[in-house]
Amino acid sequence: MNWFKRTLSKITEPNSNSQSSQRDPCQSNAYDLIGGDHTIKAIAASFYQFMDSDPQVKPLRVIHPDSLTISEEKLYEFLSGWLGGPQLFQQKYGNPALRARHMPFAVDETMRDQWLMCFEHALNENVTQPEHRQAIFQAVSTLADHMRNQPSQS
Repeated sequence: MNWFKRTLSKITEPNSNSQSSQRDPCQSNAYDLIGGDHTIKAIAASFYQFMDSDPQVKPLRVIHPDSLTISEEKLYEFLSGWLGGPQLFQQKYGNPALRARHMPFAVDETMRDQWLMCFEHALNENVTQPEHRQAIFQAVSTLADHMRNQPSQS
């Protein structure tokens, strides 16, 4: 995660009067840079709207509950803290332990790529600065790859 913070710090210097100066200095300031709570909610909503409507990600959609409301809320809560904002997911559920939480699902490269397709779509719709989209997508791609629990198809 340190490389993520360094990448974002190269993009913009934090303003000492901003809300980001009151955050944990170990956290990135991506939350503030991309628009805070409003943008994080929009990313989560776009992610699941895309998943629900694009046939390319149907296998990913099928492993989710019929209603995506709770999944969308959990993604929003996780992203809030992961991007440097309030630790909503952790306050509600404890340590994210994402890999353990995803173990009940067969996550292979195809599933990872479908998830990343949804996330990239959500970023493109809601994050205006290309360098912010790129930094966040790079970081989330590493995270998504870590969720794989099935062998690669060779």
